[in-house]
Amino acid sequence: MNVLKKKPAPAEAVDTTGTSVLNPADYRLPVWFFGFEGVLAAAFDILKAFPSAWPVLLVLLAANIIVSLTMMRGRLKLAKALWRGKETRRVAIALVLLRIGSHFAMNALGMTITSSLGHIFFALVMAATTIGLLAYSQHTAIRTLTTASAGTSAR
Repeated sequence: MNVLKKKPAPAEAVDTTGTSVLNPADYRLPVWFFGFEGVLAAAFDILKAFPSAWPVLLVLLAANIIVSLTMMRGRLKLAKALWRGKETRRVAIALVLLRIGSHFAMNALGMTITSSLGHIFFALVMAATTIGLLAYSQHTAIRTLTTASAGTSAR
């Protein structure tokens, strides 16, 4: 057997019918990415409960950015679809309004959060809300991409 002798590789079958449909699993964000986002959404209350946690949050923020720009590069189509959608922008605005509005409402009622336990509880609520809304937005965007992909391949 002569390994130096070059043999042409067999040609792979190419789909020329144009019926390839988007596989939603290819674009689904990993679960740990939602964890990053949940922690960052809860960062304000984490810092209020544990003021010395800011270096950890900065490392998580940097890791989130690096992971988003490298490992998640293949999911840019989903990210673009998410940010183009009005629903995702509404979710982002709703989270900011929830954060600010809840503190204003609690202050108006004379119930400011001052204890670490209160901030931890609020951080958990914000993280869970963020993760839930992001998962819902992802599901909606993937469904839209799949439908659009199926519609263009049927033509």
